[in-house]
Amino acid sequence: MSTSLKLVTLIIGTATLESAESKIDFESFLSIAKLITNYHHERWDGSGYPEGLVGEEIPISARIMALADVYDALRSKRPYKEAMSHEVSKSIIISERGKHFDPRVVDAFLETESKFKEIVNTHQD
Repeated sequence: MSTSLKLVTLIIGTATLESAESKIDFESFLSIAKLITNYHHERWDGSGYPEGLVGEEIPISARIMALADVYDALRSKRPYKEAMSHEVSKSIIISERGKHFDPRVVDAFLETESKFKEIVNTHQD
């Protein structure tokens, strides 16, 4: 998917969540869902989109989702690629520590990697 198409999808997703949130009169998970939707393509080093946020400017929920999203993409079979092993996926994530990913989020991933493996093994298609 091209970056411009990804950006349009991101804008539509955020607008949809904002519309849903406007229909309720209490704080809900939708406020966090909006942050995740809007910012999970930001990168720790500022090279992401849509706003080019850097480091802790990126909401923590989006930093966590960025790593989870990439891990899922690496571990999943796609029409254009085979699924990668946990070890290969892990090495890619480690190589992006401090670039794509918040170093603390990578550290948390490494501390809980067995749970990531278990989830993939339990829910493989």
